[in-house]
Amino acid sequence: MIRVLVADDEPLIRAGIRMILTSADDIDVVAEARDGREAVETARSTAVDVALLDIQMPELDGLTALAEIGRVAPQVRVLILTTFGERENVLRALGHGGAGFLLKDSAPQELIHAVRAAAAGNAYLSPAATRHVVDTLASPAATARGEEARRRLSALTERELQVLALLGEGLSNADAGARLHMSEATVKTYVSRILTKLDCDNRVQAALLARDAGLEPAGG
Repeated sequence: MIRVLVADDEPLIRAGIRMILTSADDIDVVAEARDGREAVETARSTAVDVALLDIQMPELDGLTALAEIGRVAPQVRVLILTTFGERENVLRALGHGGAGFLLKDSAPQELIHAVRAAAAGNAYLSPAATRHVVDTLASPAATARGEEARRRLSALTERELQVLALLGEGLSNADAGARLHMSEATVKTYVSRILTKLDCDNRVQAALLARDAGLEPAGG
């Protein structure tokens, strides 16, 4: 079972997320938190695999709670819930090691998929939210980021670039392996090398770097 912590200051939101997640046979909502401080304490004291954090919460906001959970319970994978108006916060969250993000109005099945992906150690980038985040990168500052990203990617081999491009699309190791005709274990090895070469803490950071650089899968 995937053990989930749901943190949101709105009881109805927490109840809705609980109802959706517990409809899946392999997911159990083992704890809820009303604010960021409670979320950190619960992640530290409770056996949790995935934490779902709202960004706008009292006591500690979701971004601060994310950083604290990374310190006191690094084994917990954190997904950030967001709205379109919080795109810069999403980038900051991913930069702090979040396992991914999705929108509060996502379809129930997408929420379940995101939790499963995070629990499996994969990044989850909501397609709709990703498009909006990418829109914010179309700026002068984005040009500099793109140049820096392409410079960093120059250290990768052609095969590593192919794997990274699929990470940028949000594919799991298994799906990337099927696309590239490689075993899941081999893809995992490539991902480890990529993270080391790019000095990224996790797959999501690498995926965003790929997007900054404009890297696309072959034929994409």
